[in-house]
Amino acid sequence: MEKNRLKEGIAIHHKVSIPSLTVLVVIFCFLSMLADGYDLGIYGAVLPKLLEDKQWALSPVQAGAIGSYALLGMLFGAIMVGTITDLIGRKWTLIFSLTVFSITMGLAAMAQTPETFGFIRFVGGIGLGGVIPTASALTIEYSPVQRRSFIYAVMFTGYSFGIVLGAVLSILLLQNHGWRFLFWIGILPILLVPFIILYMPESVNFLLARNRKEEAEKICERYHLNIKAIEMEEGQRDPKNKWQGLSTLFSRKYIRATLLLWVTYCMSMFLIYGLNTWLPQMMKKAGYPLGSSLSFMLTLNLTAAVGTLIAGLAADRWGSQRLIGFSYLLAAICIALLSVKSSIFVVYVLVGLAGFGSVGNTQLLNAYVTKYFSSHSRATALGWGLGVGRIGAISGPIIIGLLMSKGMNQMFSFYTFAIAGLLASLSILLVPKKDNEMI
Repeated sequence: MEKNRLKEGIAIHHKVSIPSLTVLVVIFCFLSMLADGYDLGIYGAVLPKLLEDKQWALSPVQAGAIGSYALLGMLFGAIMVGTITDLIGRKWTLIFSLTVFSITMGLAAMAQTPETFGFIRFVGGIGLGGVIPTASALTIEYSPVQRRSFIYAVMFTGYSFGIVLGAVLSILLLQNHGWRFLFWIGILPILLVPFIILYMPESVNFLLARNRKEEAEKICERYHLNIKAIEMEEGQRDPKNKWQGLSTLFSRKYIRATLLLWVTYCMSMFLIYGLNTWLPQMMKKAGYPLGSSLSFMLTLNLTAAVGTLIAGLAADRWGSQRLIGFSYLLAAICIALLSVKSSIFVVYVLVGLAGFGSVGNTQLLNAYVTKYFSSHSRATALGWGLGVGRIGAISGPIIIGLLMSKGMNQMFSFYTFAIAGLLASLSILLVPKKDNEMI
């Protein structure tokens, strides 16, 4: 009975806040994710041009390694920021992350050597790694309980649209203006920082956990939130244990789910960053011109964004776990079929479905994790999941780069991605279900 009253109270408080606070938070988080997606995806979009640069004379292995430097930075950034966000707050973590990766985009545009470029991308990756767990925690916290999957999906489409934006601008500008110009564009998100400082509220959950109740009450009064319902939602948080979020992941109750989710993230990231780094070059090598090969990257991420919105509605109605497992399996099958010569229409359909099952599906996975763990540990759980997942993200560009540099048949690259999709599907389906909750 008490649990039902808790859920009703939270639902009521969220319904009141939708017109103002939820929309405000989602807009800021969406734009942050848009910048994050552009920053990370632009490297894959300009990679064919970089490989043609005679001054740098990159081999596929070197290009894959440079692509992994940002992902290595994201590994440290996601783990570090996903943990410290529970110490310093969501708002300032997001501000720090945006500032770091925006500035490094400008520095990368000025890099004169591959080594300098790679180091700058690594530093920028630390900032990139902090955006997803922070934006996710804020969006989930300020979303209605019954609509969290869909609203989260709307917010996270910013990531896919950011990659799409990079592909579109590359098609329009890369040939005439060069790759450096596209990196200069990546510095623009820093203009968002003053608006976040002025208008983005801090996490009420965070403020209550740090005994900053007066600040929390001001936010609740301003946005008509029910602070008692939020306090009830906090549940079993121990205010004396600053590291409770981290210790929860390795508790007896959650350790199996934590490890299986890490496997899922590793395989998922292998798909996302391997495909976004190498798909344009793979398609160019298959005989498509540069513009057409970039359009495959656009298709990969555009269908991910659209498909995730539909899947978000389905997840709120029927639960996420089985839907995520099926979607990874679908991606594995479609990627494997890309190794077989087909008509251009069939190829676009397969790439689109693969985009939903890999890039788009990971958005559902993030929402699933934030609902699976309690409020005091969701940012930490997501940060560590995304951080450990960078192992797969780093491996993807490097392994595919090695396969291509050895002159191996492209079907092996497609099959490698298909195996990753299959393993992601199996691991998510083995995550223990939570009692009395449809997530």
